[in-house]
Amino acid sequence: MASKQMPTSPGSDSDERKRKRKLSNRESARRSRMRKQQRMDELIGEVGQMQEENKKLSQMIDATTQLHVNVASSNDVLRAQVAELTDRLRSLNSVLQIASEVSGLVVDIPEIPDTLLEPWQLPCPIQPVHASVDMFQC
Repeated sequence: MASKQMPTSPGSDSDERKRKRKLSNRESARRSRMRKQQRMDELIGEVGQMQEENKKLSQMIDATTQLHVNVASSNDVLRAQVAELTDRLRSLNSVLQIASEVSGLVVDIPEIPDTLLEPWQLPCPIQPVHASVDMFQC
């Protein structure tokens, strides 16, 4: 006796397609979840890098701010010294003026330039300021 094959009914073909579609959908959903997880991992890595860069930039800003405070403080000290020395020079010029009038000698008394308004008229030679990149880095 020969075995007979069961004829395929229209319903079983449809069931097979549904089963393959479910498998395909599950696999697609699994790949989608994997892509989302991979993207999430990438974003978490970027967040870490950005936080590290932000920390370094904050440290650089703090160092630059401190440098600015130090320079401003030094500048204030120098301005006070200029004011004091200018007062001394005025006093000495007054003494020279009085000595000139009393002795009758003609003494050339130079004018005192306003160093804050006209620093280019300072009687001393301009000296270069040496700076390096290291001064501005942490």
